[in-house]
Amino acid sequence: MLTAIGPYATAYHAPVLYHTVLEYLITDTSGVYVDATAGGGGHVEAILSVLSPNGCVIAIDRDADAVHAVKRRLPEAIGSKQLMVYQSAFSNLETLVQGHAPISGLLLDLGVSSYQLDHGPRGFSHRQAAPLDMRMDVESPTAAADIVNGFTEDALCKVLHRWGEEPHARRIARRIVACRPIETTTDLAMAVRSAVPTRWESRAVARTFQALRIAVNDEMDELAHVLEASARVVGEGGRLVVISYHSLEDRMVKRILRDGVLTGEAERDIYGVKLAPWQPLTRRPVVPDAAEVAANRRSRSAKLRAGVRCAFPVSNR
Repeated sequence: MLTAIGPYATAYHAPVLYHTVLEYLITDTSGVYVDATAGGGGHVEAILSVLSPNGCVIAIDRDADAVHAVKRRLPEAIGSKQLMVYQSAFSNLETLVQGHAPISGLLLDLGVSSYQLDHGPRGFSHRQAAPLDMRMDVESPTAAADIVNGFTEDALCKVLHRWGEEPHARRIARRIVACRPIETTTDLAMAVRSAVPTRWESRAVARTFQALRIAVNDEMDELAHVLEASARVVGEGGRLVVISYHSLEDRMVKRILRDGVLTGEAERDIYGVKLAPWQPLTRRPVVPDAAEVAANRRSRSAKLRAGVRCAFPVSNR
């Protein structure tokens, strides 16, 4: 269970690298900023703390519990119209910021919040028995149990290999099928541990839960949507700041900041000069220092990358 760490942390969630987020994100204290992963509202409150009365924040999260947490935490900012809060997925970003674009900055703090991990019934953690759910939006039709108990061995193997980068994907998928029905998170963790050598148990369980969570929430497609939309909503000179927690996310963020596209070749002019909409501000990702990791171990895998919006126009492709 998380205890509050730092001025913007609560038992719900501790915002990672908030000093660095403010350093890279804020360019205009009267601007419009979007936190598309609002969580418990820690980064939202930090951003509001440095804005003038003319600045505002649009907070978005697909988890209804997170939306309620932000509303409970910052009622005065909502009442003054300095904060707008929406429950939505990444793919609706452009619709939600209509009337406010171009915005001054977009923040994405990817991954799972401490609340989701610690709140047993959500099924995100293998450390406590809970139903196999893992949905960030509990209204979504597919839960982890549907994949674990309904997919073929081949389909399960693909999920574990693609989204968990799990080297023992085939063995784990075979064992899951043999152990069905699997009803709880601890039952799933036990099945995974029994499929791999002892020294790989912890990593295999973590990778399996990551893969299922990504599949349940369609996380990589959602991330692709928001990264591709980012250059269409952020104005020239504005910022994109992304905190990722595993290599799948980080590779996508690095690619969009470097090339402006996630697939294919970057666009170039007749002289061969790359026409990318972002100029990276971080040659290497920024990571939490030892003090932050000691205070919040869940921050240890965080990698922050940032870019500034260039003048290059982007089509609605």
